[in-house]
Amino acid sequence: MKKVFKIIGWSILGILGAFFILGGLFIYKVKNGFPVFYETERPTLFIAKNRPAILVFSKTASFRHGESIEASSPILTEMAKKNQWFLYETESGGVFNEEQLSLFDLVIFNNSTGPVLNDEQQKAFQKYITNGGNFLGIHGSGDDSHRKWEWYQKTLLGAKFSHHPLNPQFQNAKIHVEARADSSFKSWLVGEWNAKDEWYVFYEQPKDAKVLLYIDGDKILPSGNMLWMKDKNFGMGKYHPIAWIKKVGKGNMLYTSMGHSKEVWENKPFQDFIEKSISWTIK
Repeated sequence: MKKVFKIIGWSILGILGAFFILGGLFIYKVKNGFPVFYETERPTLFIAKNRPAILVFSKTASFRHGESIEASSPILTEMAKKNQWFLYETESGGVFNEEQLSLFDLVIFNNSTGPVLNDEQQKAFQKYITNGGNFLGIHGSGDDSHRKWEWYQKTLLGAKFSHHPLNPQFQNAKIHVEARADSSFKSWLVGEWNAKDEWYVFYEQPKDAKVLLYIDGDKILPSGNMLWMKDKNFGMGKYHPIAWIKKVGKGNMLYTSMGHSKEVWENKPFQDFIEKSISWTIK
C-alpha cells in the first residue's frame, strides 16, 4: 500500500514539475519570441486603381491573437466594400520592400506580434512611414514582443509596453473621448461607450502623441503579477490612454490597445472607431 502511495505521490510531483517547466518555457517564449521565418519573396500585387490601398498585416512570431485576427477579417472586408477601399491581407513579410509599400496608402498591423520583419524589411517600412506613409496598429502590435525594434517602439508607437492585467485579465471599462483632441477628430469620434478588453499597461504616457481615447485607470485592477513575477502590480494612473495619434516624419501613426478577442470586434462602437480611424489615416 505504501508503495502505491509513493507511486501516486511521485506521479503528482512529476506532473506538477512538468506543468511548471512547460509554463515557464511558454512565458519565456512569449517574452523572448518564437523561432522566426522571414519571408523575402515579393508577392504579385494587382492593386485596384483610383481606390485607397490598405495593407493588413497579421503575421505573428509571438503570442497569436488568432480569434481576434479571424473575427476582424470579414469586418474589415465589409468596411472596404462600403468605403471603396482596396484591401490586401497577408501574413507574409515579403511585401515589405520600398517599391511595393509605396503602393499602399495605409499599413495596418492587425495584432501582429514578435520580430515579424527582417532588418531590410524594417528599414523599408521605416522609410515608408517617414516619407509620408500611414500606420494603424491594433492591440498586440503594441506589446513588448517588438522591443528589439527600437524605432518601432520608441519612435513609431511612442510608448513602451509593460504588461496587461491578469486578475482578472479582461475587465469592463468606460471609454472616454479626450476633450483636448483636435476638432478634426472629435467630429468622427463616437461618444462614451463601455467595453470589455485586455487593457494594456505601458510604462509611460505616449510621447509626442495626441490621445484620442482613454479609460479611468483607477477603476481597473492593473496587476500583472503571476508565479514568480512580483513587479507588475502597477498601472498608468487615473489617466490611461488606449488610443493615440502622432506624426512620424511626414507620416501618420494611430495606435489603439483595444482588440484582444473576437468579442471586441462584435462591439459596434469599436468597429466604428476602426473604420473612422482608417478613413482618417488615408484622408
